[in-house]
Amino acid sequence: MIQGFRIGHYSDFENVTGCTVILAPAKGAIGGVDVRGPAPGTLGTESLATGRAIERAHAIVLSGGSAFGLDTIAGVMRFLEEREIGYDVGVAHVPIVAGAILFDLTVGNPNVRPTAENAYAACLHASDEIVEGSVGAGTGATVGKLLDIELATKGGIGYSERALADEITVGAIVAVNAVGDVVDPANGQIVGGTRNSDGSWLDSSAFLLGGNKPMPLAANNTTIGVIMTNATLSVEHANLVAMMAHDGIARATRPSHTLFDGDTLFVLATGARGAGDLTMLGHAAAECVAEAIVRGVKQARSLGGIRAWT
Repeated sequence: MIQGFRIGHYSDFENVTGCTVILAPAKGAIGGVDVRGPAPGTLGTESLATGRAIERAHAIVLSGGSAFGLDTIAGVMRFLEEREIGYDVGVAHVPIVAGAILFDLTVGNPNVRPTAENAYAACLHASDEIVEGSVGAGTGATVGKLLDIELATKGGIGYSERALADEITVGAIVAVNAVGDVVDPANGQIVGGTRNSDGSWLDSSAFLLGGNKPMPLAANNTTIGVIMTNATLSVEHANLVAMMAHDGIARATRPSHTLFDGDTLFVLATGARGAGDLTMLGHAAAECVAEAIVRGVKQARSLGGIRAWT
């Protein structure tokens, strides 16, 4: 785990939903974001864009619950304000918190969604320990939803980290909830996706290229994540790294960035180490995202009647 960051999860296994909070160091981290999916659910992303007055973010929230899950951001704001973390405006400390959601309402109880209180609890339990699989925002995540939800595969939270030159480290935490199949970039084999009725892989790519149309359920997806690094980045460069990191989604998801996905990746850079080469950082981020996606599926367990990779 990269020094300075803490991750907390709230997991509701009964209703099959949850949220994940990534806390930056108290002084914040240079933030960036790239929203590549055409169907996103986000809040606070404009603050992280190039050319804004605010450069540092103090936390990122990944949540289930569809757009209702954006309520979680308020809980993180409250947690940080109570600890006087945020921009000092004289009368208060205003934390900068952005977030993105994924759709999991068809897996568990659609009337129960992650709340501000749930996210506050996730902050209380945040640590530098890495937990993967069906936890946090990945609790209700699924992949491979071109047909009925019963033929999908369980998604989850995955993490990957790379040590680079000059003591620079890049890591990615991703909640995997894609409409397409998750494939291992090392061999192109499907590790999670739409199944045939006999349990074999449908192969979503071949299905679509054959002229078949997905069912309406396919609109309920999205892969979201955060790239963390101790490198020194400007806001412009953080946004470029977020853009390059989306290549990892394309490498591990087939198809990716579809009309049914709201894929969003954030970047948080502490600046504890030097700047490093931007191309190296972006490539490492993409590699971490791809590996985290595969791990998210392989570490997931069956929930809500959805079969897991295992």
